[in-house]
Amino acid sequence: MSATIFYKLAAIFLMVGIGYVAGRMRWLGDERRGADPARTLANAAFYIFVPALLFRTTARIDLGAMPWGILAAFFVPVLAMLLAIYVGQRRTRKAPPVAAPSVRAITASFGNSVQLGIPLAAALFGEAGLGLHVTVVSLHALVLLTVLTALVELDLARERAGGARLVDTLRTTLRNTLVHPVVLPVVAGMVWNATGLGLPPVVDEVLELLGSAVVPLCVVLIGMSLAYYGVRGGVRDAVMLTLFKLLLLPALVLAVAYGAFGLRGLPLEVIVIMAALPVGSNALIFAQRYNALEAETTAAIVFSTIAFALTAPLWLALLAWLR
Repeated sequence: MSATIFYKLAAIFLMVGIGYVAGRMRWLGDERRGADPARTLANAAFYIFVPALLFRTTARIDLGAMPWGILAAFFVPVLAMLLAIYVGQRRTRKAPPVAAPSVRAITASFGNSVQLGIPLAAALFGEAGLGLHVTVVSLHALVLLTVLTALVELDLARERAGGARLVDTLRTTLRNTLVHPVVLPVVAGMVWNATGLGLPPVVDEVLELLGSAVVPLCVVLIGMSLAYYGVRGGVRDAVMLTLFKLLLLPALVLAVAYGAFGLRGLPLEVIVIMAALPVGSNALIFAQRYNALEAETTAAIVFSTIAFALTAPLWLALLAWLR
């Protein structure tokens, strides 16, 4: 593993450590006195910073230049595994929280594609590979978060509706999915994109500044969540989700991209390594938004980031053998 990737991993753990110290020292508030700083920060990310990032991304994306074959080779297996985990969890879930199936689905499928993925792609694949990686990243959160939001809102609508008619449940789901801090900025960004108008410079600058806060805020939040929630009670499932994310998901992407889509060389390597990235911090934001499995999700992020130092060289060796 290159020095660049090592330094990025070290930086992530140092930022997590800063968040942990802040949580342990109760610098941002004491939950024993009614404060909930971790959830406050999560809400700030979910309602302010993430929407700014998503709107700016969708408003600026060039849909006509997208390599749709490569994108399909990545998103088809990723969404297939996401939905399989969601369905499996819905069938086996015995007790609340209602959002648990969706939270576990995002934990097993959503990678750290920005803070770790971008420097990794640049170091391993150069400018051409970085361009492909960024192209996939541009749709990564948009696709996965939108699908998962629809699923979790459907589950919540069913829970609240009781014996209500199906059409009423679907209407509630649609309303709560669209009027949502993840989906609404995506829809608004797509509408703006369709007008062909560029973002005014001042607006673009504001959105860029707000969006740039997402990564450091979320990583620090992981440390704070460790301090407040710990990992007790969620270790077993966190380890399983880590194995899904680091081993099963990249294996599935490799099989589908290589076998069904016929990808070879750089495009194959880029999307397999992206699938092999550790769990991203957006999974924790999602868990805290729906008040479900925060400790388990935090543990999966930490475990997968540590284990990535061992699994990444294995995937790189396999891809080198396939050349």
